[in-house]
Amino acid sequence: MGESYISCKDANGSINISEEVISTMVRSAITEIDGVAGISTTAGAELAELIGFKTVSKGVKVQIVDDTIKVDAIILVRYGCNIVNVAREVQSSVTEAVQAITGIDKAEVNIHVSGIEFDK
Repeated sequence: MGESYISCKDANGSINISEEVISTMVRSAITEIDGVAGISTTAGAELAELIGFKTVSKGVKVQIVDDTIKVDAIILVRYGCNIVNVAREVQSSVTEAVQAITGIDKAEVNIHVSGIEFDK
């Protein structure tokens, strides 16, 4: 199964959750937060490379490191909203979602704000 699955092992066997499934739930949690204009699909190559995105278009990276789920998300914030408050709300929402869907209590959620979106 390799690196595209997060494995939870216990005495009865293992449960393998696709990183794509978790990414989908993370995207859903992000878009529900007021002030988020979207998940960045045009992040700069330097930022994406820095945090290890293979495909920039998705804007969410999920991996497991030492029994901790690590999430990196690149978002756009709506103009006029407090960037730090929006990022903190996203961080909290994503942490809760990841813990709820995986049952793993350790989650590190990094939010990267790549831009502001203005109303049309």
